[in-house]
Amino acid sequence: DDDNSEEGLHTIHSGRHEYAFSFELPQTPLATSFEGRHGSVRYWVKAELHRPWFLPVKLKKEFTVFEHIDINTPSLLSPQAGTKEKTLCCWFCTSGPISLSAKIERKGYTPGESIQIFAEIENCSSRVVVPKAAIYQTQAFYAKGKMKEVKQLIANLRGESLSSGKTETWNGKQLKIPPVSPSILDCSIIRVEYSLMVYVDIPGAMDLFLNLPLVIGTIPLHPFGSRTSSVSSQCSMNMNWLGLTLPERPEAPPSYAEVVTEEQRQSSLAPLGACDDFERALPGPLFAYIQEFRFLPPPLYSEIDPNPDQPTDDRPSCPSR
Repeated sequence: DDDNSEEGLHTIHSGRHEYAFSFELPQTPLATSFEGRHGSVRYWVKAELHRPWFLPVKLKKEFTVFEHIDINTPSLLSPQAGTKEKTLCCWFCTSGPISLSAKIERKGYTPGESIQIFAEIENCSSRVVVPKAAIYQTQAFYAKGKMKEVKQLIANLRGESLSSGKTETWNGKQLKIPPVSPSILDCSIIRVEYSLMVYVDIPGAMDLFLNLPLVIGTIPLHPFGSRTSSVSSQCSMNMNWLGLTLPERPEAPPSYAEVVTEEQRQSSLAPLGACDDFERALPGPLFAYIQEFRFLPPPLYSEIDPNPDQPTDDRPSCPSR
């Protein structure tokens, strides 16, 4: 009514009414939506309907936010590698070492991709060992100066048993990343990280393991991203000629008589009737221009400016020739 309109109120009559609301997310980075064991990151919109003499009606709807991580950045395209060795001891007996080296092509991946693992395991001990690999998710929760950490297995694979004196090589053994939430690296209360653990299962002893850090992103690898390292290395090899030193004084070009004989010059000035079939197909002013200037002598070469005291304008100019 009229009284309510002065206060910015509007009476809703019986029937169905729809109102559109719009909110813009802040420009500051927002942590990715996440549900963890000890905490979560959630976003929602809440609406309330107030009625006289009645309790307000409230409704809440959640929505998902992703903080995009582009794995095409140089830091996430760099290879990850490591090497470790372990010697087994039992009282006064010492067996040979067990060595492990592993490498992956890059640090950043997206869900659904497969990680190619290159590894070499050498067993010089007296035990039968088993090489394995696994992807782990680590959740860290921070509150009131304390921290709780949860580590979960995401995916794993198993190699063949390795007896004493044997060596096993993985030439791109694949481990697929399941659908998981992206890494959360810039949130003050929750941190979600991933790692690839390549390890050797040793019965009766501590396992020998390598931890290679991973970042699970939202923007997948560009089609040319996998060739970045190879192209850059090839480019660096091809650019070695830049290091060569140039001569201090350039040599003068050869004389015109050394390059074009008098016979060639006279033949270039022959009439159109003396041309071959190919030249006959190109009559006209442009062809005549080419014929006329094809074997003309080049301009004189001089390393010293004949007019050093002549004033010049501000425009850049080429050295006189």
